[in-house]
Amino acid sequence: MTFSSLNDPVDIARAEAALDAAWHQIKASLKEDVDFDSERLRLADIVVSLIPIAEDEADLARRAMERYFKARPSG
Repeated sequence: MTFSSLNDPVDIARAEAALDAAWHQIKASLKEDVDFDSERLRLADIVVSLIPIAEDEADLARRAMERYFKARPSG
């Protein structure tokens, strides 16, 4: 389970909503030869790391996208 480290049902719901929203935006920007499953898992890890500081799902998705693109290898 992607969010197995989370215990609070509210945090899990926030993480799932933010992941879906961020992934929708990110997936459209990826090249076709990218491993989409690996990239989604990487994004999920980012989402989990940001749960404690995000204000809501929208903030969580925004922060996750920023960190994803900042840490993304070029090319």
